[in-house]
Amino acid sequence: MGIIVAKFGGTSIGNGKKIKKAAQSVVNEYMKGEKMVVVVSAIDKTTDELLEIVDEAMVDPITEKQLAEIVSMGEMTSVRIFSSAIESLGVKSEYIDPYMENWPIITDSNLLSARVDFNTTEEKSKLIHEMLDQGIIPVICGFLGRDKEGYITTLGRGGSDITAFLLGHCLKAQEVIIVTDVGGVMSTDPNQLQSAKKLKKISVKEMRDLATHGAQVLHPHALKYKDPKINAKIIGFEHGDLSASGTEIIGPSEDEMLKTTTLNSEPISVIAVVGEEILNKVGILSKLTYALSKNKINILGISTGQNSVTLFVNKKDADRAHKILHDVVVENKNLSSLSLGRDIGMITVTSQEFIDTPGIITEITEPLRKSNINIVEISSSQTSVVIFVDWTEGKKAYELVRGVLE
Repeated sequence: MGIIVAKFGGTSIGNGKKIKKAAQSVVNEYMKGEKMVVVVSAIDKTTDELLEIVDEAMVDPITEKQLAEIVSMGEMTSVRIFSSAIESLGVKSEYIDPYMENWPIITDSNLLSARVDFNTTEEKSKLIHEMLDQGIIPVICGFLGRDKEGYITTLGRGGSDITAFLLGHCLKAQEVIIVTDVGGVMSTDPNQLQSAKKLKKISVKEMRDLATHGAQVLHPHALKYKDPKINAKIIGFEHGDLSASGTEIIGPSEDEMLKTTTLNSEPISVIAVVGEEILNKVGILSKLTYALSKNKINILGISTGQNSVTLFVNKKDADRAHKILHDVVVENKNLSSLSLGRDIGMITVTSQEFIDTPGIITEITEPLRKSNINIVEISSSQTSVVIFVDWTEGKKAYELVRGVLE
């Protein structure tokens, strides 16, 4: 008998019939012997409607405390209806909202975009275990938290996903199931391309990047709490069956969960290609990268400017890459020249916590500025920062950056 955390998004409980269907799917798993924990969002469009009403009603600006309390009403209504629907099917259920003593999600006091106090939340989650041992299905407000002063907080848009994965982690659940209005993660937005196909699996890293760049399936911050030992999937509400296949979310690996800082063992060479407004010329980047790819030369980094493209390659490949790219430049009227620059060190810093850490790039680079170490190039994603510096300063820069994470 395992614990399953099932999160229902607003569209999947958008009316009474959908709530009844969702409640039945939970009860079906319960009757198989599973311990069920339910997380629900506000009923479809409720939060937007509340915000619109607030906007029309206020003369003076609303306070953050007032706004957090008002928007919380959507989730607090959902849990009451959903819990009642479960009980109407003959199974004991209790709702939990932030005003209750057994509320588990404890946060800081940033009322409208709160950060979770994981240790306190993990401790408070033991009360949910007690309910599960009594055969009760708890229905918990997604999106909401409570600070140590007792004020309601919110986890930001999409915060119900955070609630589900956070509780899954704290409860050591067997599985987290995200129920949405789509059948899983698609290869692209099906509203834009009818040829979109459902993915059977996707890694945490891929899912995070997809969500960060506009996909609405899952909140990217939620994946911070994805435990590699816990199964997770996204399914469509139309099935009415929590055992339905959807898209499985794989990972993260143990390595991905660590904070790491690495310095490449060998120097990297930088090649700069210039031309007049080449950023606006179609196919220039493709020609450069294809020429190196065809000759099996790996590109470690690339940056573009209005009049230049800079490529980073292994030093052992530099002379050959220089010659190959020179041939491309000579043959292309939009390119004028190129140069093979100095040896470069590449420092890669990785941590899942970066996604929730405003100012992390400043924090990492500030010690380099204080030591007068020039940054040749920098790139970043949700969980990593890559810094290029002069090779002679690479080891010193590496030690300074590593010190930030310790």
